[in-house]
Amino acid sequence: MTTRQPLSNQHGRIAIVDGLRTPFARIATHFRDLSAIDLGALAVRELMQRNDLKASEVDQLIFGMTVMIPEAPFIAREVALQLGLDTVDAYSITRACATSFQTVASAAESILAGNAEVVIAGGTDSTSSVRLPMSPKFSATLRDVNFAKSAGDRLKLLATLRPRDILPQQPSITEFSVGETMGQSTEKMVKKWGVTRAEQDDLAHASHTNAATAWREGRLDRQVIGVTLNGKTLKDDNLVRKNSERDSYSKLRPVFDTAHGTVTAGNSSPLTDGAGALLLMSEARAKAEGRQVLGYIRSYAFAAKTPKDDLLMGPVLAAPIALDRAGLTLADLTIIDMHEAFAGQVACNIKGLASADYARTMLGRSAAVGEVNRDILNVNGGSLAFGHPFGATGARVIAQTLYELQRRGGGTALTTACAAGGIGAAMVLEVD
Repeated sequence: MTTRQPLSNQHGRIAIVDGLRTPFARIATHFRDLSAIDLGALAVRELMQRNDLKASEVDQLIFGMTVMIPEAPFIAREVALQLGLDTVDAYSITRACATSFQTVASAAESILAGNAEVVIAGGTDSTSSVRLPMSPKFSATLRDVNFAKSAGDRLKLLATLRPRDILPQQPSITEFSVGETMGQSTEKMVKKWGVTRAEQDDLAHASHTNAATAWREGRLDRQVIGVTLNGKTLKDDNLVRKNSERDSYSKLRPVFDTAHGTVTAGNSSPLTDGAGALLLMSEARAKAEGRQVLGYIRSYAFAAKTPKDDLLMGPVLAAPIALDRAGLTLADLTIIDMHEAFAGQVACNIKGLASADYARTMLGRSAAVGEVNRDILNVNGGSLAFGHPFGATGARVIAQTLYELQRRGGGTALTTACAAGGIGAAMVLEVD
């Protein structure tokens, strides 16, 4: 594996020209009647209009989602067709919570390879439109009824059903390979790593406080588009606690381990609807068109571990690879943005990066990756406050980070995300 990652060619670096997103809305609220396709189209349309892009100028649309639409799983092409981008090459990617980290990385690779010059990348998800699953008994019976040879046989099959079989099942975000929800896995992690309830609640309170401050000071205004539906406009995220009080988190009961747990609804990211999109070009193309570039991709990395333990520690594996490829350390960074699936996950990731033992045993490194400076961590809030529309979160994190670097006058940043399957994503960004 090479130490440095040369993300440039004869046309310069990979530029992220612009990035935006819809507001993120709690499940079954403002976006309850919109599909993931609708949300993705909202973001891409606004991105193109704001940057005066014609369909003929877009070489590729790379988009992803996590919660699949059974009748329309090809999300990228569906978004393209909804916008009249009939001749634009499009393909879809899913990498769970790291989906739009991957769409952006794939866009960069496409530009570096010379396969495209202008690429739109991003992601979308709607938890409001998740289809309620049927019980295995009900599903199997309907299958057999469909193939039954007579009306009598169909009636006999239907007569085997009981009321409990007909009731829809509650959707559950469960790790298929281990049979646990991510919340249950987080409970195991925080116990192993000695993360207290107070640490988790502190992180949640900080996330909401920082997000509320960012909104109040106008830092997110250009990043988030207003969406009007049925005469009501949603401009900001409707999950942020505008007046977060630390004591309120302590009053919430554990959700996943009700007897001895510490993971609550308050220190977990809520189910959310939303979409985000970014415009990427070669540095030369952007400058030739006189565009104001948000920033550049300096490096990225993806890594994986067994999901049977420490499911959400993937960022600890990916981050040092991305930092090495960028020629940087944690101490060199201007800001850090870590996706907050759970406050406990973030706390464990921080401990893992600082652990020399974990570095030796899991990373094959002679020393710890380093200490995370809390003063530069998620300075404008994270997924605990904004919510987590799985496929869109990476787009939010990347755009939000670049805007903050711009506000600070430049610098470098590390962004990370944990994902299902023991996956970790990391991307180093820079602003001149």
